Amino acid sequence: MTEPRAEVPDRLEADSPFELRVDQSKSVPDSDVRTALATGSMGFLHSFTTGSTVDGPGVRVVAWTAGCMWRCLYCHNPDTWTMTNGMPVTLATATEELRKYRQGLKVMNGGFTLSGGEPLMQYRFAVNLLVAAHGMGIHTTLDTNGYYGARLTDDELGLIDLVMLDLKTWDPERHKRLTGMDVAPTLEFARRLGSRQRPMWVRYVLVPGLTDDADDITRTAAFAAELGSVQRVDVLPFHQMGRFKWHKLGIPYTLEQTAAPSADVIERTIAIFRNEGLQAF
Repeated sequence: MTEPRAEVPDRLEADSPFELRVDQSKSVPDSDVRTALATGSMGFLHSFTTGSTVDGPGVRVVAWTAGCMWRCLYCHNPDTWTMTNGMPVTLATATEELRKYRQGLKVMNGGFTLSGGEPLMQYRFAVNLLVAAHGMGIHTTLDTNGYYGARLTDDELGLIDLVMLDLKTWDPERHKRLTGMDVAPTLEFARRLGSRQRPMWVRYVLVPGLTDDADDITRTAAFAAELGSVQRVDVLPFHQMGRFKWHKLGIPYTLEQTAAPSADVIERTIAIFRNEGLQAF
């Protein structure tokens, strides 16, 4: 099998994850894409960002992968849905980029977070990069929707220090409307993490009219509490910072008039999770 080719990108680091990036690997042959996915020797990254304090403990370097099977109505990075929008980056290049920050991350009690998109669409590259970071003594976090969690072996899970799991909702019908996909694989992955006592943070995006139903939040909170290894819940208020991407990409956007949730609704939601004994913020 021939190794895929990748140019070192001109600017791997982005100013923010909200930077619009498209067609960064449109010239990569399909055969190279298939080889990359099969071997994990190359990945397709939207960007790296540094200095994040919201993507895991401490100060983080974050690699944002391209490619996602979900179509969340409130996605703020729809340019990460398509894998060819990502830069072709060899595993060696990504590893060396991380190595630059190794000492600083340790000093700041931070680490490396692999996010997306959905990282497990590029499962072999994701595992290889997380293993490389782990081998450098860097704290590793996987931010995932969990749909492809079954691809990870128990040994591979053991090399991931923290899983940040995006729980959109507990209800199957509501989840299908929000994302276009079934929730069952995500819930099963969550149960697997819980049964193995793997550390988890749960992320819950609060969108007025879509995910602010108190009964559904209560069921979601109860499910998270039953897992037994959820260390933290981050309630993330909806915002319109990604709206321009939908417009630029020509994707119909149904939340034009949706406002951010009020402070009262945010506090009510946090209280629901806390009432189940969870650390929520």
